[in-house]
Amino acid sequence: MKSIGIVGMPYSGKSTLFQALTRSGSAGGRSNQAVVDVPDERLTVLGDIERSEKIVHAKVLFVDVPGGLTAKGIAEFRNMDALTIVVRAFGADADPAGELASVHGELLLADMANIESGLEKARKRAKQAKEAKSELEMLERAHAMLDSERALREGDFDQDALKALKGFGPLTLKPYVVVANVEEGADVPTGLEGNALALSAGLESEVAGMQEAEAAELLAEFGVKESGLSRVIAAGYRVLDLITFLTTGEDETRAWEVRRGAKAPEAAGTIHSDLERGFIRAEVVTYEDLVSAGSWDGAKAKGQLRVEGKDYIVQEGDVLHVRFAI
Repeated sequence: MKSIGIVGMPYSGKSTLFQALTRSGSAGGRSNQAVVDVPDERLTVLGDIERSEKIVHAKVLFVDVPGGLTAKGIAEFRNMDALTIVVRAFGADADPAGELASVHGELLLADMANIESGLEKARKRAKQAKEAKSELEMLERAHAMLDSERALREGDFDQDALKALKGFGPLTLKPYVVVANVEEGADVPTGLEGNALALSAGLESEVAGMQEAEAAELLAEFGVKESGLSRVIAAGYRVLDLITFLTTGEDETRAWEVRRGAKAPEAAGTIHSDLERGFIRAEVVTYEDLVSAGSWDGAKAKGQLRVEGKDYIVQEGDVLHVRFAI
């Protein structure tokens, strides 16, 4: 399960958006956390085909810390896999591009303070142990980037350096999505990044308490085809480079997240470590082919079921049945 921190300046509407996306209330000044299902209509379809006893969605943890980028919020966000940066884009005085720049600046300053603290300790260790020199060089390079107002995600760090750097929980190394909190029906304002989403926290709050059909109808009146939750999670998956594969049977139909480019054994390992350790092969059919065939056996009879080995790269929407032996 991945975690997404909702970041923003005071009055950006980030807490309103959190409550709308998660359908949960505020914790009264403390960290707001909620685990939500990743919307996926495919699960219901497959569950009906296989007559599954239960449907299990993939999950995402959303975290919001009231009060903007406080010290407490920064500490919480260091543990997140990705960030959603909310900027206010409604009202005559709105300056979403300027607000986004301010958030980026706060994140840079937070990382700078953290890296400077690490540098002092690394310099002391490097005087006594030669093996600490590589860490010192990495931190000095990171500090120089931050000092020149460059996010750490822009650095070409090798895997060893990245592993060491991630130990400091740097915020500017995390992937992020920008959400413009707009008037109902408005588009992304000019001056924001190309991957920015336009969402109305007020509208999302209004539909949060409605039945699904009612909510879709109201959103459609404002030209919104998907719920805010679906759009934010989809954008989060894109920046985290994740895909979804599926498993289905009489017991359950379930969605699983895995990194894009993962091979079959790694995907099997997200189900259970034994499946990766004892992986033999995976029977694979696309979601579309399985639905078209009407059953697993039907897909097999039509030649749409493939047997793939350890080098197979799992694709979005693959339905897997893993064979293994321990």
